[in-house]
Amino acid sequence: MSSPVSAETQMLLPTVETMVGVLYFGLFAISFDFISGYTGYLSFGHAVFYGTGAYTVILIANGKVPLLGPGTPFMLSLLVGGLIAIVLAILVGLVSFRLSGVYFAMITLGFAQVFYVFVRGWDYVATNPRDGPAVGPSHAEGFQIGVPGIDQLSLSIGVLTGDEVALLGATLSGTEVSYYMVGLVVLACYFAMQRVIHSPFGRVLLAIRENEERAIAVGYNTYLYKLGAFAISGFFAAVAGGLFAGFKRSASPENSFYFLVTGDALLASIIGGFGTLAGSLYGHLFDETVREFLSKAGQGGGLLPYLRALLGQGTLDTTLVGGTTIGGLIDLLLNGHASLYVGLVFVLFVLYVPDGLLGTLRARLGGTFAEALPAKLWGDSE
Repeated sequence: MSSPVSAETQMLLPTVETMVGVLYFGLFAISFDFISGYTGYLSFGHAVFYGTGAYTVILIANGKVPLLGPGTPFMLSLLVGGLIAIVLAILVGLVSFRLSGVYFAMITLGFAQVFYVFVRGWDYVATNPRDGPAVGPSHAEGFQIGVPGIDQLSLSIGVLTGDEVALLGATLSGTEVSYYMVGLVVLACYFAMQRVIHSPFGRVLLAIRENEERAIAVGYNTYLYKLGAFAISGFFAAVAGGLFAGFKRSASPENSFYFLVTGDALLASIIGGFGTLAGSLYGHLFDETVREFLSKAGQGGGLLPYLRALLGQGTLDTTLVGGTTIGGLIDLLLNGHASLYVGLVFVLFVLYVPDGLLGTLRARLGGTFAEALPAKLWGDSE
């Protein structure tokens, strides 16, 4: 780009590949918020469902799932992974929902660690299960999102395996096509969860969050409602994991089943706003934007490469007090310390923006954007 603001744009905005990750992990964070934000039960074992979806897609592609060969459509693989996650969610929930509060959080964390240790030692999934499975040569083509069996209505995703599309005189790369196709699935899943939340079922979930004893007193079987919500959230978490595996074509216990994966979803939900659904996606976008902004050289744009290019080598070599150069000071403060600054931002959010980004905006608007913005616009015009 020859624009005078191109360098600043590259510094501030995440790369397209990062945005694909924001979408599929944002869906996982939304599914986490579905159960934790709308019932008040923190599921620290939610990574189990994310990993289940990821591993299911790869194992099907490698022909390791009975009755489902490598040629199984990707959309069907996502569905199978989601159904398996529903079964696991019900089994885990049958035990876990007999507890509440911190005890529920701890028992789900315990289940997550059990699954994590299990898949790390399960030789069936990969030659080296500690590294996790990868899509084998039997499925060299990219995973297709669209209508199964109709090539004209399906496009492949992946950095190297994604389809390129010519549109309005421009050519979209495989990564850009992946962004739009993954985004379509995420959008459909988001609308589905929104529909559930605004149904009578969702109203009961809100009643459980606000006062479970009162919900029981008026006749609701809250145990079954919580179990149903857990199964729904597990399904969509598995779909998110399947999208992750389909785009990356590999998975490992650390980036799918590990409890810190759930921790990232918790971080996104707190930053975006608990009980908002979409806020979790915005929270993860904010998280990734800050991380990439503070990324070191070789990892996309960011502040560090921008300052190096802006200041020039002569300025960077200027010596300060104690023999430290300006370049050395910049490296000391920025290089590899993105997680430190993200942690500081997280603390500030907890202290000063407890409702999160979207929650705070909704509070100021007096409702959701769909409800408040038209009222304000029409009110101003009158």
